[in-house]
Amino acid sequence: MTRQRSLFDVVGPVMVGPSSSHTAGAVRLGLLARAVFGSTPAHARIGLHGSFASTGRGHGTDLALVAGLLGIAPDDLSIRDAVRLAEQAGLCVDFVDVDLGQAHPNTARFELSSPDGRTATLEGSSLGGGDVVLTRIDGYDVEVTGDLPLLLVAHLDRPGEVAAVTAVLAEEAVNIAGMQVSRERRGADALMLIETDLEVGEDALARIATAEGVTGVRVVPAV
Repeated sequence: MTRQRSLFDVVGPVMVGPSSSHTAGAVRLGLLARAVFGSTPAHARIGLHGSFASTGRGHGTDLALVAGLLGIAPDDLSIRDAVRLAEQAGLCVDFVDVDLGQAHPNTARFELSSPDGRTATLEGSSLGGGDVVLTRIDGYDVEVTGDLPLLLVAHLDRPGEVAAVTAVLAEEAVNIAGMQVSRERRGADALMLIETDLEVGEDALARIATAEGVTGVRVVPAV
């Protein structure tokens, strides 16, 4: 079905420029990486691919990605001070140029860590007009846009796991907007991603977390 176009497809998002893809989209990409990680990281190694590597710094892409990791919105003028604000927040950032093969030219890879030892590796792209997509989370192939709240469920790849989770959501009156499952290999670890109309409540999270075969569950807010 063809998506109905809106005025924002023409004029673009409300943002700090100069570019909707290299600046506003980069902020949203950083925001989405931060949301999936669950907090502002203490260290971020950010790999810039394609156009992000060749022209991104001239468009402020580096500042925009850091701003997103700090939770700063795409229309916030403090994006320009992102490096200084990162230092104040205790966030250490390293940038490197990377070759991610056939990935979208506006792609970044985030290697994030926290003081308590949590780590995450994510890849995502800025598609233009402020739209973004995460394509990998810790080695799992995904498609996460950040447009809706997301439920991340780590689980064993075996029959009945998806049904057990969706049954809880149905009983808690949570409407599912979209779902995908990515796995390492058959019978190994897997990641369930469920987009919902509203954020999943604590009661539902607690029930899902105690389900047999579930090894972790977390809500990722829309960005």
